[in-house]
Amino acid sequence: MEDTSCSYGRDASQYTLDYGNGIDTHGDLSEETLTLDFASGSFVSFPKIVIGCGQNNSEPLYNGPNSGVIGFGSGDTSLIKQLGSSIGGKFSYCLIEEHTSKSNRSSKLNFGDDAIVTGDNVVSTPIIKMIGNRQKDYYYLTMKAFSVGNTRIKYRGFKREGTNASTHNIIIDSGTNVCILPHRVYYKMESAVKKVVKLPHFQDDTDTFRLCYNTTSKQNFPSITAHFKDAYVKLDSKGAFYSLYKGVECFAFIPYKNGLGLFENMAQVNYLVGYDLNKNMVSFKSTNCTNY
Repeated sequence: MEDTSCSYGRDASQYTLDYGNGIDTHGDLSEETLTLDFASGSFVSFPKIVIGCGQNNSEPLYNGPNSGVIGFGSGDTSLIKQLGSSIGGKFSYCLIEEHTSKSNRSSKLNFGDDAIVTGDNVVSTPIIKMIGNRQKDYYYLTMKAFSVGNTRIKYRGFKREGTNASTHNIIIDSGTNVCILPHRVYYKMESAVKKVVKLPHFQDDTDTFRLCYNTTSKQNFPSITAHFKDAYVKLDSKGAFYSLYKGVECFAFIPYKNGLGLFENMAQVNYLVGYDLNKNMVSFKSTNCTNY
């Protein structure tokens, strides 16, 4: 937590949590009993789980049907750390496309042995243990390159000062929609897409995406592959190009000037993504998450 304090007048513990880019939440801390269902049909309860009850929240945290954020980072207050040895440092998720989630389908989340990703076509890449400069709560992976069709673009950001990060490190996160890339990497990818896609351009009035097209299908769009260390992940078409409106598809990446790289949830759509924090590995398996 960025800041905690005890408000004696209200008889409640207060918290402040800053997610960056002006997004934050303030409120009361509470202790609750959390109950999770087993795949077998039984359930298990975890007493004294600390949960924040937000009283003053930035709008992006609560737009649409969302009612909050669950922290799966490696910090002491994350839900993963609070569940402790009972889940063996394992969790996984299978994310469906945002438009699909407006139906009665929802993304799936697993803990413990049910979170182990197995079977054919599973690829895994190591988590980089970060040291220093308040970076230790994030999950860093080693990104070698991105491919746009047959064009391979080397990934290179900027080394974080005061850390052991290399220029090939990228943060994997499920809390933000759009992939953020170092601006030099992004513009090379954008150029490669423009060479392949010969469709009318569309100006995004939301100022989220730089490259959008008027189209009726995605058949003319190139495949996008993320080349992690020891793991090649071909992005689902719904994750590489985003349906902004009916008949408008946008390249689902944006540039960032200081070299920060974030591999976010749109890029992980229709993948079963599993974390094993004991082995320091993240695994990917192509999956139809709507039917998972």
